[in-house]
Amino acid sequence: MPTVKIPPVLRAETGGDAEVEVNGESVGDALRALVEAHPGTQRQLFAGDGALNRYVNVYLNDEDVRVLEGLDTPVSGSDTVVILPAMAGGR
Repeated sequence: MPTVKIPPVLRAETGGDAEVEVNGESVGDALRALVEAHPGTQRQLFAGDGALNRYVNVYLNDEDVRVLEGLDTPVSGSDTVVILPAMAGGR
């Protein structure tokens, strides 16, 4: 099963878990499995049309999925999906 690493901002929605094992054959499947198990993550991760929210970055084994196949990027049992909310700020 792939593992999804949960950022601190979403951990309240996963019962404090920093990592969640999920089923899925793609990054999108894995994230949808996360949402199914922890519905509070839905609004943080996905827009109304099912695409990732623009301020959410997702990596598969340290590779940005946007340069791979996006949500269709295949995953295996040993893979790690990392969710990183985009940071903004400065002067």
